[in-house]
Amino acid sequence: MARGKRYDEDFKKMIVELYTDQKKPASEIEREYGISNASIYKWVEEYSPIKTDDGTVTNNKEIKKLKKELAQTKEELEILKKAIDIFTQK
Repeated sequence: MARGKRYDEDFKKMIVELYTDQKKPASEIEREYGISNASIYKWVEEYSPIKTDDGTVTNNKEIKKLKKELAQTKEELEILKKAIDIFTQK
């Protein structure tokens, strides 16, 4: 099965900026760059800036990455706690 085109992250962010900041319609971006509407809306969801309470700006992709890192760190912490329990019992 053939896979679609792969676009780099900078290109995706540029498309999101065209859509969100410059208010270009998705249909126009689709015609101009040959990208499907579904891809445009998916990228907008992933890369649109989100302003947090403390004033920093992030996006959904970064949030997902941080959640994955947090889950991995919690798992590693649990393993270390179990190891400490095992070594302190002797």
